[in-house]
Amino acid sequence: MKIVHNNGEQKGAFIALEGEKEMGEMTYTWVGKSKFIIDHTGVNDEFKGQGVGKALVMSAVEYARKNDLKIMPLCPFAAGLFKQNKELQDLVF
Repeated sequence: MKIVHNNGEQKGAFIALEGEKEMGEMTYTWVGKSKFIIDHTGVNDEFKGQGVGKALVMSAVEYARKNDLKIMPLCPFAAGLFKQNKELQDLVF
């Protein structure tokens, strides 16, 4: 699995790929320059249960840590991961 990050001025996405096939996508919206909201995480049916969603959210976590950013996990899937993992709490705004 390869994860590609597309970052725009107002919105961005992390996309999981297997070859040329899209496995899933996690989208976010910027809130200022130092915070973003994870608003959707979706995995294509044939790839469900393979850890794709978690890999996408953790890619966003890695990006936030490297760039001193904060995250608001509004998407139910991301919110669940943040709730389960105490080590992610420092990123939440």
